[in-house]
Amino acid sequence: MEHDIASVTEAAPTRRRALGAAAALLAGGAVSLTTPRVAVAQSDHVCTGGYDAEFEEALAEADDWFAPEELRAPPDGPRRKYALPLRRTFRVSARYGVRGDWLAGHHTGIDLAVPEGTPVYAVGAGTVLVSGWSGAYGNAVTVRMPDGHYALVAHLSRVSVRVGKRVRAGTLLGRSGATGRATGPHLHLEVRARRKYGSDINPVRYLARRGVDLL
Repeated sequence: MEHDIASVTEAAPTRRRALGAAAALLAGGAVSLTTPRVAVAQSDHVCTGGYDAEFEEALAEADDWFAPEELRAPPDGPRRKYALPLRRTFRVSARYGVRGDWLAGHHTGIDLAVPEGTPVYAVGAGTVLVSGWSGAYGNAVTVRMPDGHYALVAHLSRVSVRVGKRVRAGTLLGRSGATGRATGPHLHLEVRARRKYGSDINPVRYLARRGVDLL
């Protein structure tokens, strides 16, 4: 079941919500390692903001609350544990690392322009720490993965998972949109080496090292 949260204004998942969600952990979804056709071109379907204090506080709270049990797994795991975030043709509207007005001084993820409502999938297995309204990121889902990295998909029109859910690579997380600070429908994919803003790494290289070619 998908949850339409476009009208939700509450940013931080409370511990009560986290505990309630954790009682119904589910995992599912098939892994797809097929590379979609992609065109690279700058466009107006991009993020116009990145850092959001409420979201960062919510992420820190959830990260501390949910025990990192999955971190006992092998750091990288089998390559089949990673997947593409999209299974259709997309257009790169903003590459990772381009300079701009973001607090980090650069674009902290990669923007993939797709029509609103396009299914968005988990790139790796892990625990959902934040799912819902995330300030500048709009409707977003953040997954803590077995290697200690954090994968964030943002500007969704809907989310399909709840806080505390254990997901597999390829699990449906939600559907693309233009919520938050975005100029058009696209998927913002961000991978962090740590949970804090500014610890981002190149998501294309991260996936490539794990056998998944995004571009």
